[in-house]
Amino acid sequence: MQKITSVEEYIEINSHFSSEISLLRNIINSTALEETIKWSMPTYCLNGKNVLGIGAFKHHFCIWFHQGVFLKDEHHLLYNAQEEKTKAMRQMRFESKNAINEVAVLTYVKEAIENQRLGRVLMPQRKTKPLIIETELKAALNENAELKKMFKTLSISKQREYNDYIGDAKREDTKLRRLDKIVPQIINGKALHDKYKNC
Repeated sequence: MQKITSVEEYIEINSHFSSEISLLRNIINSTALEETIKWSMPTYCLNGKNVLGIGAFKHHFCIWFHQGVFLKDEHHLLYNAQEEKTKAMRQMRFESKNAINEVAVLTYVKEAIENQRLGRVLMPQRKTKPLIIETELKAALNENAELKKMFKTLSISKQREYNDYIGDAKREDTKLRRLDKIVPQIINGKALHDKYKNC
């Protein structure tokens, strides 16, 4: 993708939709949004937060609403361009200048601005991999009831730290040395790196 440094340059490169993009740009610039270039495309922000962007393609042009999932879409103009992947973003697509309903576009833009002001943001869900206990640690937990009980009281992230500490060792003897070192810490309810705090 060619690196674009200004909206004017973007319009010039996409000359097949230059008047259409210019019209959308004028509608958007009549609001409080700040115009910038991100990902080599015209992007419009409110207090540094992405609200929407304009895109031109071979056979269509569009407005991307970054948090479009929160728009009412009373005119049924929005759709999810990547149904399985995109959660928050919605697209308003056009194939000609005549298809642009300026009043409706402005209504959607203003609603998107208000949603941003209200902090309506769909946060991506973090996928956490399941914790698979290392063989050496598992054996120690099964042999020592107190150790197992205290290990279960630790948060998943602290359990993962201990588990990774054992798993990261290459040699078996190193794993066992590390295991001997962490058993007292776990029994005392401490995290792996607690001893380094307040030093």
